[in-house]
Amino acid sequence: MQYLLYVLYVILAIVGIKVAGILILFITTFIASQFISTKKEYNTDSKFYRFLLVHTTAVGMRIMRVRYDLQDFDKIPEGKQMLFVCNHRSNFDPLLSWKVLAKHYPSFISKEANFHVPFYGRIIRRLCMMAIDRENPRNAMMTIDRASKLLKADEVSIFVYPEGTRSKNCTLLPFHNGVFKIAQKANVPVVVMTIQGSEKISKNYPWKSTKVRFKVLAVLDAEHVKSSKTSDISDEARAIISKYLDENPQ
Repeated sequence: MQYLLYVLYVILAIVGIKVAGILILFITTFIASQFISTKKEYNTDSKFYRFLLVHTTAVGMRIMRVRYDLQDFDKIPEGKQMLFVCNHRSNFDPLLSWKVLAKHYPSFISKEANFHVPFYGRIIRRLCMMAIDRENPRNAMMTIDRASKLLKADEVSIFVYPEGTRSKNCTLLPFHNGVFKIAQKANVPVVVMTIQGSEKISKNYPWKSTKVRFKVLAVLDAEHVKSSKTSDISDEARAIISKYLDENPQ
């Protein structure tokens, strides 16, 4: 009996330490976020805030019972920043993506509403993520210019959803060609990838776990991107994604 009590005490202590660590992590994230200006554009990444973002996301996704299936990530070039393009199925997509691609420092181009999410909106702003105004071509071009400058400075990679919004029925939507100007201006490769399964997370939780598959389909080298029309690169990337999703439904 004493042995069983000892084992129970050890288990409770371990659980208590883990819970305390998680609470400290989230409290630190909340406090740290208050030091970020909502009126400033940040053009340098922060390892401290990147750590907070990735690790709080990891905890959240574990709670949501998400499992990852990462395929062909060895195709991603090392030692350089790049433009990532991917299909979009769920509001969870950016969270999952900045977690699995953490070593590439992805900064997302996103809708303005995401920058008003409590304390996380501040943190993504601090990590060079930026809103795009597709209703105003001039403002949209300013965002594209800023993203290309961040890539040229080798500060972060840029991650975009060329569909512009999530597909609620998981069919691939038309692409916005303009986002590919980012890679052209910065002279960087385009990594074409897919995500599948993220749309099931909310439906499965809490009774079932969800496997989310990321697959790197192709890397369009910088020279090819630079010498092509944005519409052609857009069509090529979309065709690659569309073909894979048609052949590998989930």
